[in-house]
Amino acid sequence: MNSSTARFHPYQRHASKTNIETTTPLPNLTIGLQPTPPKRTTEAPQICKVGKYILLERSGGGGLHKAVNIETQTEYACKIIDVNKFRETLAPVFHITSHEGINKVVEILVSDSYAYVFFERSYGDLHSYVRSKRRLKEEEASKLFSQIACVVSHCHSSGVVLRDLKLRKFVFQNPERTKIKLEGLEDACLLEGQDDILEDKHGCPAYVSPEILQSQGGYSGRAADIWSLGVMLYTMVVGRYPFHDSEPTALFTKIRRGHFAIPDTVSSKAKCLIRSMMRRDPDERLMASEVLEHPWFSSSFPISNPCRIDQKLADQTVPDLSTDVDNASFFI
Repeated sequence: MNSSTARFHPYQRHASKTNIETTTPLPNLTIGLQPTPPKRTTEAPQICKVGKYILLERSGGGGLHKAVNIETQTEYACKIIDVNKFRETLAPVFHITSHEGINKVVEILVSDSYAYVFFERSYGDLHSYVRSKRRLKEEEASKLFSQIACVVSHCHSSGVVLRDLKLRKFVFQNPERTKIKLEGLEDACLLEGQDDILEDKHGCPAYVSPEILQSQGGYSGRAADIWSLGVMLYTMVVGRYPFHDSEPTALFTKIRRGHFAIPDTVSSKAKCLIRSMMRRDPDERLMASEVLEHPWFSSSFPISNPCRIDQKLADQTVPDLSTDVDNASFFI
């Protein structure tokens, strides 16, 4: 193959260069020579050149590699996907309209075996940030959570259900850690029409809704996302999950019952919002657009008291990345 490349629309098997010039909102796909993907190793980071990018070690605990554009020295993140699956995997990305709270695809390089998807870089994930601070003051939590709810509302209105919502899926856009974005849509489900009933059991234990744990029947994907939003907000302002147990069976039993306590250190408006998202009956939960209208976001926040965590509840604080129960997905 020579050094020239062909640009094409992700849903067209063949497309001319002229056709591509009219699809500027979509990322350019470039067919290049097959590079060797980085290998997982505990030794020194493996370095691999892909087009004009150098791929380094994986970033954080996620599935993204650090990448550097050798021409501009700009840092990016890269996700490597099997070439036979990348169109399906990225279908929600190409379907949904651009949003400042969703990680932007900069470029996609396609080889015979892999698709290399390059995103704008990030500055750490929300899970690690909450863990480092034990919990967030409500003023900071409201500013971050409003951005999360805005992203979910945008996805739902665009016919996309996120399914695997959790703190780690959101990363910071800036070093000051005031702006966040959804890292990717790989686990999202693209709906057909307005029907959002799903059958698959997809999600992470700490964030999964009670109806997903039912042995039979479908569930509303949007309502399940709202439950996960409630778990996220609870964890941000309390510093631990609303349901926690080292034994999965016991954890699922607690979630099915839907009973949880919110400490008195949390304001009444925040309690109201959490309970409105985590109602056991999916039909009684707020919609994503309604979450944004909640008066908690316009509250005048007092200075919160320092978080006092009982040593007896130490195992219920936000877990470390290496032991987090939400790392495992029992529903794929």
